[in-house]
Amino acid sequence: MFRVLPEWAVQRLTATYFRANAWYNVGSGKFHSNQSSVDHANMKVKILPALSDNYMYLVVDEVSKEAAVVDPVEPKTVLAAVEEAGVSLTTVLTTHHHWDHAGGNKELVESFGKPLKVVGGDDRIPALTQQVTHGDTFTLGSLQVTCLFTPCHTRGHICYNITSDDPDHTPAVFTGDTLFLGGCGKFFEGNATEMHKALIEVLGALPNHTLVYCGHEYALQNLKFGAHIEPANTDIQAKTQEIKDRREEGQPSVPSTIGEEKKINPFMRVCEASVQQHTGTSEAVETMAAVRTEKDNWKAPKL
Repeated sequence: MFRVLPEWAVQRLTATYFRANAWYNVGSGKFHSNQSSVDHANMKVKILPALSDNYMYLVVDEVSKEAAVVDPVEPKTVLAAVEEAGVSLTTVLTTHHHWDHAGGNKELVESFGKPLKVVGGDDRIPALTQQVTHGDTFTLGSLQVTCLFTPCHTRGHICYNITSDDPDHTPAVFTGDTLFLGGCGKFFEGNATEMHKALIEVLGALPNHTLVYCGHEYALQNLKFGAHIEPANTDIQAKTQEIKDRREEGQPSVPSTIGEEKKINPFMRVCEASVQQHTGTSEAVETMAAVRTEKDNWKAPKL
């Protein structure tokens, strides 16, 4: 008979795995990608690589210099970025409870020295101070943060959509492990119906120019799978070359846009005839399930 491990034991074992994996794949004190920044008029997003393929994000309101951090699994890297930017960190935005996203919350809160608001949609998130659900909003300086409930990868997964009244502001959504560049998260605590709603009805309803900041550097592997599903898709081919060029220079693949994902991501293309023809299905949720099953068992061909 299998024993169910307590949550603390699961978190400890997971932490050991991810740290060992990062040491093996990246090396001590090294990053899998270069740090970089993206300007959104009155907002700046600092991309902070972590572990072997994670991304954390420092989000700065340029008007007030108030800042939030998304999924701070490596607190020391976050604190160094905060100090370098000279900003006031007030908020932790946690997409979900998995250790490689939420495992740094407690250490960050304890070491920061000032109170931090820790936001998330799941009571399993360490150091949580504000549990949110779909449609909840709050401000970060002049920015508005809207919480989007996207359960499936985990039952309490939240994406954070950040907008502004500034007409020059480009909206951004931080998608954790729900939406990746060219892919989506595994259905650990949900099903195809939930992921269809998350990707098509919730995230797919955002403006096409919304920039997408996801939780992992999985782009090339995802795009290879997308090309397997749709070998004639020229948008996938072009994006693959773009990302290859970026990765050769050590640059992150993120951000993409919602509009791009609708063209290149098979999980956001489950209504397309080309995807349904590949899976032999005729209904979107059924196609979502078929694409996920195939991806879970697919191995990329060696080049």
